Amino acid sequence: MAVNGIIGRKIGMAQMFDDQGNLSAVTAIEAGPCYVCQVKTESRDGYNAVQLGFGEARRLNSPEKGHLRGAGRDLKYLREFRVNEPDLEMGQKIDVSIFQPGDRVDVTGTSKGRGFAGGVKRHHFGGGPKTHGQSDRHRAPGSIGGTTYPGRVFKGTRMAGHMGDRRVTVRGLEVVQADAARNLLVLKGAVPGAVNGLLLIRRSGRRGS
Repeated sequence: MAVNGIIGRKIGMAQMFDDQGNLSAVTAIEAGPCYVCQVKTESRDGYNAVQLGFGEARRLNSPEKGHLRGAGRDLKYLREFRVNEPDLEMGQKIDVSIFQPGDRVDVTGTSKGRGFAGGVKRHHFGGGPKTHGQSDRHRAPGSIGGTTYPGRVFKGTRMAGHMGDRRVTVRGLEVVQADAARNLLVLKGAVPGAVNGLLLIRRSGRRGS
């Protein structure tokens, strides 16, 4: 099959034993079923890609209904995946059977938002000295730049600010189980985001160690 990815939703983490009796942390994902909503070709759009839809939408406006007419379903989430040859048809179903145990995948999601965080939590700063009269420097960032020169704070300086709630990709996770009957994908290790967070799972180019 041309498409090498699928949309899913994080269920949560658990533990599993392998055939050798080793215990591993795994993440369970509700992956698919997804449906082809749009097929893009290099001749018409400049590149080859397929747009997949996932999840049932409660309500759609008129443009959304028109766009999804070919899929034949009211889909909530639409995401695009690059393909080499767009040989899929509108409305075609994609499920976790595109993956097999032992495959490596890259998982993209939105990390948990931590709000406004200081330098110690956000960048793992060590803080100031705890003795010699430093009564209020325990979690202070220290110097953030010179005065006369350069007389400003450089862009990218690690400081307090908004932490998390960013697009994060974890690469090379191993597929432990792919159950198309239950739309269940089990990966070894952790994936970004909170429970019920939307995930994009793509076949990885990275080989396992």
